[in-house]
Amino acid sequence: MWSFNGVNSALGKSGAAWYYTWSTTHSGVSGPGFVPMIWGSASASTGALAQAKQAGPYLLGFNEPDMSAQSNMTVDQALSLWPKLEAAGKVLGSPAVAYGGDTAGGWLDRFMSGAKAKGYRVDFIALHWYGGDFSTPNAVAQLKSYLQAVYNRYHKPIWLTEFALIDFSGGTRFPTDQQQAAFVTSAAKMLDGLPYLQRYAWFGLGADDSKPSSGLFRSGAVETPAGRAFEAAR
Repeated sequence: MWSFNGVNSALGKSGAAWYYTWSTTHSGVSGPGFVPMIWGSASASTGALAQAKQAGPYLLGFNEPDMSAQSNMTVDQALSLWPKLEAAGKVLGSPAVAYGGDTAGGWLDRFMSGAKAKGYRVDFIALHWYGGDFSTPNAVAQLKSYLQAVYNRYHKPIWLTEFALIDFSGGTRFPTDQQQAAFVTSAAKMLDGLPYLQRYAWFGLGADDSKPSSGLFRSGAVETPAGRAFEAAR
């Protein structure tokens, strides 16, 4: 999540038990359960890792290393830095790929195979999921199928650290507010019933005030329809 007008009030109203900022700092946010992240190769610095050590029991690994517009790392680069993340002594989440976490030979599969071969520790799998099918039953089924496939491949607990209905297949397309809210309600019920899913985080807490987005709260901590659905699901 990122800072915006009313962010702390919005975080409290959401009922969320934890949050992260794609960083090792709070970015002006105060609330329960902050989880630091080492976002990319430049973030694996002595200073950032020292901050992570002070921020509770968990640490999230690299953000979408499979995407050129995100942390953009090869598997070998990620593996070369992984001992630094392990040395922080935290319960450690895998790099969170943008897609294909269940794909044999995909970025995450090669990372996990490399980590196993080197004896590196990965305590849970972090995942992102965005759905381009705005039918609630279809989207919930697709998300559940993806999570199950990833669990079947790695047999580790899962944190779903970004998810929403957004279609990136030809630009960026959002569902209606009502479709997004319906998905929040049904997805939360499904996710709460998965024994291997330890945590999930909607993308994102803040909503754009002037154009469509998937966020839960506009400036001033004003709920969107999805935000009201998220509150009710807590």
